[in-house]
Amino acid sequence: MGITKSEIFTDQQNEIALIAKAFGHPARVAILQHIIKTKTCICGDLVQEIGLAQPTISQHLKELKNLGLISGNVEGTSVCYCINHKKWKEALGLFKEFLEQNLNDQPNCK
Repeated sequence: MGITKSEIFTDQQNEIALIAKAFGHPARVAILQHIIKTKTCICGDLVQEIGLAQPTISQHLKELKNLGLISGNVEGTSVCYCINHKKWKEALGLFKEFLEQNLNDQPNCK
């Protein structure tokens, strides 16, 4: 049986790709920005703020929660979401290390 494509890459490469995928959709970027701005957020607020249908918002929230970038607490009939600070700092570190790689030794391609 063959290996899956992700298995040929390092854990770090796979993690960067997963987080980049989350940032790869403007709705998820807008959701994250809104949660950061308001510190916490009830899903209904996101529907009004972003202008997408409730099921669409819920699907994006599910993706962000599965990656661990956000966490949610049930409050009555609503779920209040916030940024998972630990995971956010891990993602920041991964991207910082990746994007700050030394390019000085590389030829300048034109």
